[in-house]
Amino acid sequence: MFNETEYRPTRAIINTAAIKHNAKHLISYLPKETKLIAVVKSDGYGHGVAEAASAALQAGAEMFAVATPDEAMTLRKTQPTADILVLGVSPVSFAAIAAQQRIILTVTSANWVKQVNAQQPFDNKCRIHVKIDSGMGRIGVRTEEELAQLVKCIQQSSLAIDGVFTHFSRADEEDREPTRRQFERFMHLVNCLPKKPRLVHASNSAGALLFPDYALDAVRFGIGLYGIPPSDTVAKQLPFKLERALTIETEVAYVKKMTAGEKISYGGSYEAAEGEWIATLPIGYADGLKRSLDGQEVLIDGKRVPIVGTICMDQCMIRLPCEYPEGEKVVLIGKQGNEEIVIEEWSERLHTIPYEVAVTFSTRIPRIYT
Repeated sequence: MFNETEYRPTRAIINTAAIKHNAKHLISYLPKETKLIAVVKSDGYGHGVAEAASAALQAGAEMFAVATPDEAMTLRKTQPTADILVLGVSPVSFAAIAAQQRIILTVTSANWVKQVNAQQPFDNKCRIHVKIDSGMGRIGVRTEEELAQLVKCIQQSSLAIDGVFTHFSRADEEDREPTRRQFERFMHLVNCLPKKPRLVHASNSAGALLFPDYALDAVRFGIGLYGIPPSDTVAKQLPFKLERALTIETEVAYVKKMTAGEKISYGGSYEAAEGEWIATLPIGYADGLKRSLDGQEVLIDGKRVPIVGTICMDQCMIRLPCEYPEGEKVVLIGKQGNEEIVIEEWSERLHTIPYEVAVTFSTRIPRIYT
């Protein structure tokens, strides 16, 4: 039987034991009554949603969170009974399907509920979590009046309030005051509800790791689940060691010895010195190795070597310290020998955050689970 992963030397190795480690240690760190919501949106932050969800569930996660209805429906195929929360705003037309599939929706406005009420009543109540905007400025009710109006509409609908939540915008920063203010604002509105729902949750990965007093009924563990600290500030204050789950590796496809002045790749941006060894790797920007990563180091034989010349769509070139054979393993993110390249190196060079790097690895890179 044909298996496409056998013919691509460029691959993402996902260590599911690392995901379990991170989930178990967070559960042990949090108050006993606090549930873990494993955030597996964007295909498990690029790690593979089915496998990431399974690992988190085995470690003790009691619920999943995704961003969109289609992500929820995809996850439902492999998690037929677990609670799944859609964090973003769903189309009104999805509410009936959500009720049928036991998917929990986020509700942010009375107008959305009124549109649901205009539909045929559902056979089963659709569970919802009310989103409160305590300072993120994205989605959610912001005042007591908005919340009261929303609750009144929900009480006259085919919806049932299962939870209420907010999202911290600055929990990964050194200054803790903005997060403290958000938490106070959130709890003030929670206390305005006529009845406390089953789940009240506020903390993302940074909040869960740095603000255990804000754990409440549940925390949403996203980037930290995969072993990546949300920021440098959080990395310096981790209550336990995070294990990184992702390795990106490939192998040398071609090797050549250069003469002085020979040019490498599009635009001839790199000029070789006499006797330099240059290797070609079968990975490029179509795989997620952005063109602006020119100069980023990779690992070969446990040594750091640079990418040279313009990164192509499907290939790139590296400068070797000596001749290596075709087929020699190369690690772009991960450990080799005593060296390690972490995803933060890429994000710093790209002037972005590790989250963005993790979710932009192409689906044409096979995911191999260990």
